[in-house]
Amino acid sequence: MKHEVRIVGGQWKRTKLPVADRPGLRPTPDRVRETLFNWLGQDLAGWRVLDAFAGSGALGFEAASRGAGEVVLLERDALLARSLAASKARLHADALQVHATDALAWMAGAAQGRFDLVLLDPPFDAGLHGPATDAAMRLLKPGGWLYVESDRELAPGPGLEAHRHLKAGLVHAHLWRRAA
Repeated sequence: MKHEVRIVGGQWKRTKLPVADRPGLRPTPDRVRETLFNWLGQDLAGWRVLDAFAGSGALGFEAASRGAGEVVLLERDALLARSLAASKARLHADALQVHATDALAWMAGAAQGRFDLVLLDPPFDAGLHGPATDAAMRLLKPGGWLYVESDRELAPGPGLEAHRHLKAGLVHAHLWRRAA
């Protein structure tokens, strides 16, 4: 673990999270995370958040740092899941749950309308954006937010409204809202 990412805001502001050197792992840049949480508002008190392809955990830990009441991190890679669990323990991040599982399979079995915010940052070359967006849509509460990172600009699917879009380097960040 030679790399790290820094939490941008909230109670753990400036805290570093380790980032393993794994193929395809690209933590969301600080600037993009800061912009996302400016769009959402700095206080996520009581929110239920799903970080479906957690990787470094930067997005999920950022949400927890800003007061989210429940943050579920899903990560298929066992090494990354262990790293997330270690960071959770180190920070005493009681609002976080870490599941070493396949995100699409977990989302297929989760309760409908459970989350206020779903964060999707799947591997760009895996063809998962469409299936992940569909799975996330059923998990969002009416009026809930869906954040999607990709290597190109995407259009929101049925029942979703585009709210914001940002291009930073090779990353396109999308914030969509589920119709109420």
